[in-house]
Amino acid sequence: MAEPQSNAPTRADAGAPTSGVIHVRTRLTADFTVIANALAQRRGSAVTIGVAAYISSLPDGTPVSIAALCEHFTEGEILISRALRELESAGYLERRRERGPGGTIRTRTYFHDVPRGDGSPTPPRPRKPRSNMAREANAPEPEAAADTSPSPPSLTEADEQAVTILTSLRILDPRLILSHRDVAELAPAVAQWLAAGVGPAQITRALTTRLPDRLLTRPARILAFRLSEPPLPVPSPATAPSPTPILPWRTCHGCDRAFRSANSERCRDCRTAEDLRAAC
Repeated sequence: MAEPQSNAPTRADAGAPTSGVIHVRTRLTADFTVIANALAQRRGSAVTIGVAAYISSLPDGTPVSIAALCEHFTEGEILISRALRELESAGYLERRRERGPGGTIRTRTYFHDVPRGDGSPTPPRPRKPRSNMAREANAPEPEAAADTSPSPPSLTEADEQAVTILTSLRILDPRLILSHRDVAELAPAVAQWLAAGVGPAQITRALTTRLPDRLLTRPARILAFRLSEPPLPVPSPATAPSPTPILPWRTCHGCDRAFRSANSERCRDCRTAEDLRAAC
């Protein structure tokens, strides 16, 4: 017969430490989550650990987008997106693009209790329809081909001014938060605009003005579409009009008045009076 177990909190014994935390343990039988100490005691941002603990406690299928997490936490989009990037770079979070029903491409998020490469199991692939499975079962086994997929771009090789322009877009529009991979992929196009003579202020205006009120796709895709168009023409500096020549001063032979003229020896009044006399 199993020994009875009490759910009452255990009291600290006489040998408890005189400083530091003292745990009052309660045996939980429901509504709890197991988190590895390597994650709970991870050095760095407390927001990152809090986001990881919250995602670990959610059931499968719960949305964990930046917007969904911002509805739960009081932190803004910048801190939440930074926490997700830290978890992704540490191997706890994995975003995978998969083909869904009807051929649509969607992004699936997997959260690992143990970082990838440390014994974490590989996420399951989505199940295929039976008709496709039957055709693939009768098809000949393809030969193994070498992986020719391009390696992800690196920020170390990107143009520094282009990177600065892209990372500063979120200052004007907080929705334009780009990951390191997004910046590395968009930086060459921005560098081409810079080489064509388009200034940083013009590029920023071209990428941030007249955006829709609601972004239905990733900001990087919208920016890539705008950067795919030809660079904006740089207006050539307008030629300054030639200055009006300054006529020299002359003294009228009729009234000794000073006036400006190119070659006349009489002022306008004297010439008019002379013309009237000649007419009479």
